[in-house]
Amino acid sequence: MRQARWLAEWRNSESKPVFYHCFSRVVDRRRVFDAREKEKFRTLMRIYEKFSGCRITSYCLMGNHFHLLLEVPPMPKDGLSDAELLQRLSALYNNAFVATVAKELADARQLVKAGLAEESVVVAQIHARFTYRMHNLGEFMKGLLQRYTQWHNRIHERSGRLWEDRFKSVIVEDGVAARTMAAYIDLNPVRAGLVTDPAEYRWSSYGEAIGGGAKGNGKTARAGLVRAWGAHKGMLADAALWSGEVSRAYRKMLMAHAVEKTSESFGPDGSLVRKTTRRGIAKNQATKHQQADDEIPLARMLRHRIRYFTDGAVIGSRLFVDEAFAHSRHRFGPKRSSGARKMRGDASPASPLLWSMRDLRKGIG
Repeated sequence: MRQARWLAEWRNSESKPVFYHCFSRVVDRRRVFDAREKEKFRTLMRIYEKFSGCRITSYCLMGNHFHLLLEVPPMPKDGLSDAELLQRLSALYNNAFVATVAKELADARQLVKAGLAEESVVVAQIHARFTYRMHNLGEFMKGLLQRYTQWHNRIHERSGRLWEDRFKSVIVEDGVAARTMAAYIDLNPVRAGLVTDPAEYRWSSYGEAIGGGAKGNGKTARAGLVRAWGAHKGMLADAALWSGEVSRAYRKMLMAHAVEKTSESFGPDGSLVRKTTRRGIAKNQATKHQQADDEIPLARMLRHRIRYFTDGAVIGSRLFVDEAFAHSRHRFGPKRSSGARKMRGDASPASPLLWSMRDLRKGIG
């Protein structure tokens, strides 16, 4: 029997941001994502982002799996206007379909104006056909994975299941937890040995933010990272806030325990050529480093796989995890008196800033 998914109890309120780390792997762990597949997945990801009102704050697409740090804001209190609904639909549907819905709405408004129908009935019914799929974690992931699977199976002339199982999701607190999770996601290709600098990997939020992306989506990626970095300070997803403090602080976290060396030489034409090389350092060397910033020690663990980040259910401060536990007390037996569990193994450098809902015992380094 599958356990019910962990969802933030405050997800329909505006009391605090709701972030989820979402993860899924290809069945049998087959490496089926080459450049074309990753680009298609990213395109669909952005389409569903515009349609759903959810926000991708960090992501990484690998050869056989993906990671998303997804913010799921509540539906606006007054719902969507007709114009906002049609704009959302235009991200996912063709012009003819959107025009049909626009005519339905116009006709419904005429009935209301003539006193022949209630707005809360005829107009609301049209909105409800689509809005149930918006501002919703499950519907976002369902739509994205189904649409990608259909494309992938058609292109590769295959059928059947593509994904290993239901996607995993972990509730992530804003602040230290969200920015650490974002960096962990962007460092996937470094941990896999594909690159030494995450900026060199095209199919990640940081690589897209630095490089701009094939369709100029660097602005969108930068806005997402700004939100992951500063949501707890009230920072909006504004790409203009990326340059300066945020970009420098985020790169410091990504490269905190890497060695960077610049060499100089003269080119064939006599011009000076500077070359920068970067390489990671061993774990035992990293642990010797002392940093003044409370968050930088978390970078010690980011170059290692942290199972808590995919299986911990809830990640955040002790108070945050205990609050989530109190909301979900029915999930546990009478012997469990508290929610927060100290992270151990390779995740131990995060203590005492980050805690997990689950007390994992295997595969933690």
